[in-house]
Amino acid sequence: MQGLIYKDVCLFFKSIEKRLLVIVGVVIIFLIVEAGSYAGFMASVMLAMTVGIQSVLSFASDEKANWKKYQMSMPISNYGVVASKYTSIVLILLPCIMGSVILNLLSSVIYSEWNIMLWELSILASILVPLIWAAICMPLTYWFGFRSAQTMGLICIFPMIYFIKFFEDGPGLTALPDSMASYILGLCVICLILFFLSFLLSVVGYSRKK
Repeated sequence: MQGLIYKDVCLFFKSIEKRLLVIVGVVIIFLIVEAGSYAGFMASVMLAMTVGIQSVLSFASDEKANWKKYQMSMPISNYGVVASKYTSIVLILLPCIMGSVILNLLSSVIYSEWNIMLWELSILASILVPLIWAAICMPLTYWFGFRSAQTMGLICIFPMIYFIKFFEDGPGLTALPDSMASYILGLCVICLILFFLSFLLSVVGYSRKK
């Protein structure tokens, strides 16, 4: 199982789309220029979305290499195979969190505003967004294939955009920290439950094709 985790983590970084990095880099620069003191948070959400998308896209490399037939011949249980994927996703959160810290530090230095609540929300977003993304897309991958998960992953972008636009056009970004603070615990619990249920569904989906 450790070998599979190592493979999946390495595959994640090696399969990163260079064009995606360029687009994300341009968007993050735009956010830092336009979003003011909220640039770190907005950029962290963008980074978290990118990590979520990339964790699904890495499955494409497995399919191209026809990896599954080799994986099924390994002396490891269905739970172990699926658990390695989910574990690798959790490990990939570490560079996402580091990126969030760097983006918030950059924003704070540029605008000379050190809002600890925004830092906390940014780090929380860098954890919850990729986990929820994976929780939705992973079972689809094991049940219906990579393409269906890729499509759903793209659809999941729209609620995130709507969420940000709601605060921009409605109460304003200044209302975001206080509005989210009261829901943090609930969001964490929902994310953990969703992630666990997703794992069970993925195991069933993988097992039925074995």
